[in-house]
Amino acid sequence: MSFRTVLPPAVFVFLWSTGFIVAKLGLPYAHSGVFLTLRYWLAAALLGLLALLSAATWPRRAADAGHCAVAGLLMHFVYIGGVFTSIERGLPAGVSALIVSLQPLLTAIAAGPLLGEKVTRWQWLGLVLGLLGTALVVWEKAQLGAASAVAVLLSVAALLGMTAGTLWQKRFLGGMDLRAGTAVQYIVTALAYTLFTLLFEPLRVTWTTDFTIALAWSVLAMSVGAVTLLLWLIRHGAATGVAALFYLVPPCTAVMAWLLFDERLGTLALLGMAVTVVGVALATRR
Repeated sequence: MSFRTVLPPAVFVFLWSTGFIVAKLGLPYAHSGVFLTLRYWLAAALLGLLALLSAATWPRRAADAGHCAVAGLLMHFVYIGGVFTSIERGLPAGVSALIVSLQPLLTAIAAGPLLGEKVTRWQWLGLVLGLLGTALVVWEKAQLGAASAVAVLLSVAALLGMTAGTLWQKRFLGGMDLRAGTAVQYIVTALAYTLFTLLFEPLRVTWTTDFTIALAWSVLAMSVGAVTLLLWLIRHGAATGVAALFYLVPPCTAVMAWLLFDERLGTLALLGMAVTVVGVALATRR
């Protein structure tokens, strides 16, 4: 494999993994709803401007706009909001990343009855092993008192939201212009976070260097850069390997969390991660 072939997936995994670290870095200075409200209004403005400058095709029918809104809320409000609030409640970033990393497995399983795609015996076995590995990691953290049941459930909700959003996107938005469609999803998500924040959270932000870096990185690297790179990978024939890339996120996130926040995973958690990797290998084999 050439350097040009390896570099884009590696950069994508790195950028996607930093999402959990950004949550850990920025949340001490603002509640999750405030942080995400700022993030998605800024991302919506950037993506909307990009769509206008590149003459993207906006949704023309009310039904298309509705499907965009549903998929966007599931993937960006339920998923991202669940991850951020779970970390805000004390769930280690590496554990949250491991829980939501099961999304491609659940998507593959649900795609059988919903989209008519065949699910093999290897995929079923991989799903069971992946769930077992996640349970081992979460069990160790629960024993150590590092995470509450609510924090774990929030990450599970994020997992289910991303799975449902992915299926909705594939079922109803196959022909969507990804530039304009993503901008619409970001606008709807920003409105949802604004309403949530006004109802449930104090509108306070401590503008520190760490918070500014976290916000800027989440907008530019995550909401714009990571998504753009993902589309580039799919366009250049790497679609079949994209799902496997997501499973590299938990160990990458765990290493970042160890370097930056001294989050440590014990023997049971490391065993759980190994079992999950085996499950992923089985679930993605042809």
